[in-house]
Amino acid sequence: MKAVSYLGGGASKTDITPSKVICIGRNYVEHAKELGNEVPSTPIIFLKPNSSISSQLTAEGMVNGQSEAHHYESELSFLINQKKIYAVGFGLDLTRRQTQQQLKEKGLPWERAKAFDGAAVFSHFVPVDEKDIPQLSLKLTINDVVIQQGGVDMMLFKPDTFITEASSFLTLEDNDILMSGTPKGVGAVNVGDCFVGEVFLSDQCLIREQWFAV
Repeated sequence: MKAVSYLGGGASKTDITPSKVICIGRNYVEHAKELGNEVPSTPIIFLKPNSSISSQLTAEGMVNGQSEAHHYESELSFLINQKKIYAVGFGLDLTRRQTQQQLKEKGLPWERAKAFDGAAVFSHFVPVDEKDIPQLSLKLTINDVVIQQGGVDMMLFKPDTFITEASSFLTLEDNDILMSGTPKGVGAVNVGDCFVGEVFLSDQCLIREQWFAV
């Protein structure tokens, strides 16, 4: 089983093993528009398995014997306990966009495009108080250029809303991860790209993590 790192009090490091990753799609209006998608009236929820979790950023993967580029989507990500958020991290939802589009056109599920091994890349997680969640935001920099920025204040559906929605049809296990959607600015990952993901509480930087795409 794949694990993520949690830095608790005193910077003590603990490995956390989520049973699954619960994702919300099209949770920022401008992202839905940039992909030509309808802005949803209810949360769009899909899952990534534990096997998709990784600390390594990959630029491409094999689909039906052919290489396909991965696209990045940076997301505020949360660890939950008893259906409550207790930690925040920076996540990259990797997508095989060409495969996703082909599946969507046929009305088929997205798993081949969203749930492959290595499709959920995470920083370490740090504690967060529930009252501070509305002040959380993220920034993604690629090769020293700011590419994506967004926060809870820009989300269509706030974290408590999609916890309630997800709980209505599946069991949220302790230490599951919630990925809360991506702001506009998604694109392809290229080998050698330097990604820097940051999470902020108001103006305070809580997390800063770097990946080099392979």
